[in-house]
Amino acid sequence: MPDGRKLKTLRDAAAYITELPKAEHDAEEWQTAMEVLLLVAERDGPEMMAWIGMMRALNRRTGLR
Repeated sequence: MPDGRKLKTLRDAAAYITELPKAEHDAEEWQTAMEVLLLVAERDGPEMMAWIGMMRALNRRTGLR
């Protein structure tokens, strides 16, 4: 993570997103990441989708999509 933390669980990822400033949290990439996290957690979706969602959101400003 940019702040040096390591996310080890889906709960860690969700907590990271909810702690973001509102303007950042409301960005499309972060909203998508949260939706995918919920899908994985609630419906036993593929965990790789959560990883992809988080990586896209984390790299949204770098152009690495």
